[in-house]
Amino acid sequence: MNNLNRFLTIATTVFCLFAFAPCAQGQFLKKLGKVAERAAERTVERRVDKEATEKTDQGLDDILEPGSKENDKSEEKGKTGNPVPNEDGRGTPPNDVPENGTGKSSTNTSGSSESDSPKSLSIYSKFDFVPGDDLIFFDDFSNDFVGDFPSQWDTNGNGEVVSVGDSSGKWFEMKSSSSYYPNVADLPVDYTIEFDLLTQGIDKPGTGSAKLFINLTSDNVYGKSHTDKNAIRVSLPLYKLSPRDIEVWNQINGENTISNNITSDLVKVMRQQPHISMAVNGQRFRLWINETKYLDLPSLVPADMLDHLRFDVVGLRDQQDRVFIKNLKVAGGGVDLRRKLMAEGKVSTNAILFDSGSATLQPSSMGVIRQIYQVLQQETAMKLKIVGHTDADGDPTNNVDLSKKRAEAVKNTLISVYQISGDRLQTDGKGESEPIGDNANANGKAQNRRVEFIKL
Repeated sequence: MNNLNRFLTIATTVFCLFAFAPCAQGQFLKKLGKVAERAAERTVERRVDKEATEKTDQGLDDILEPGSKENDKSEEKGKTGNPVPNEDGRGTPPNDVPENGTGKSSTNTSGSSESDSPKSLSIYSKFDFVPGDDLIFFDDFSNDFVGDFPSQWDTNGNGEVVSVGDSSGKWFEMKSSSSYYPNVADLPVDYTIEFDLLTQGIDKPGTGSAKLFINLTSDNVYGKSHTDKNAIRVSLPLYKLSPRDIEVWNQINGENTISNNITSDLVKVMRQQPHISMAVNGQRFRLWINETKYLDLPSLVPADMLDHLRFDVVGLRDQQDRVFIKNLKVAGGGVDLRRKLMAEGKVSTNAILFDSGSATLQPSSMGVIRQIYQVLQQETAMKLKIVGHTDADGDPTNNVDLSKKRAEAVKNTLISVYQISGDRLQTDGKGESEPIGDNANANGKAQNRRVEFIKL
């Protein structure tokens, strides 16, 4: 047990050093380019975040200690085996997928996914990405037929919706040397972008230079990001022999102000079905892969000039390399849930996500839950009611039960990870009875799957 405690202490220290080093550099750069008012506001927020982090650290040993050997075995198994992906499509991908994207693959069905373990939620307790709440675009391809090009996208090449092994749901397979535009336009000043990525064959021997380009542009003309007067591009490496850096590039009013390679050995991470998160706030651009923040650039984006999102895939080897995307979500941001909850006494968010049909929290939801904790930490007399809502898929009675379990899962996370007293929290579930969007499409369903926090 002493060795375990020593290992956990060292691991936590190393994680904090790596997690906060880029943040410190980003904060220094911000001071150089931001006006005093915004700098002061962010200083206050950083102090609140620091207090939240210190509070979280106090409970980590108690959370990690129970069942730690079992968790270690589960993690090690995930490194060498092929566990079943979560119901939202995450998890380690199967080894082999038939060329048409359908069929079965060998999987391990003996355990639960890592995402529902206390250890993984504790790791994500410092994840500071908070998705926007004003849903602009969402596509899980549930309304598209396998073999068709997705109805909410456009391209100058080809691609198709596929099923991948035993992974539930559908994926959009992107082809090399093609560009893809989701039907997203008129992006606001503050917004977030999220998606899940899956690759096949990228790690096989051979030569290759596969990369995924994420572009924000001022128009939707294919291949013009290099000549647009206003555009940004972020390149993520996919193949192990490629340069492993993240490449960032921009153009503001026709002038290239940033062109750089950010040292980040991402190849292994990118092969393990990562969740990509991005936040644009004016000129500031941040990027996370899973729980780790890799980019925080205060002056990358030509503010108020970019209206379109485009993906490009390059360097794929024919019949070997395959790249898939799923669960693309674009949402307007800029609303601080902490201030809104304190001012209005109620907030509703669809940024707290669960595995499909279950009450298992996705760890990426911890950024929002952390904000709720920060309010409860500051307002020590505040009590909250947590209310879960679902879409209309499935049986209405079961949806009520599911929504209650999801609200309870959020409550339990506030208690176990952030040490909030249980007597300050109540829960309820409304199922599908109070929709705010159209359950006939993926966008509306995503709006309806939400959690409310109501001050008592």
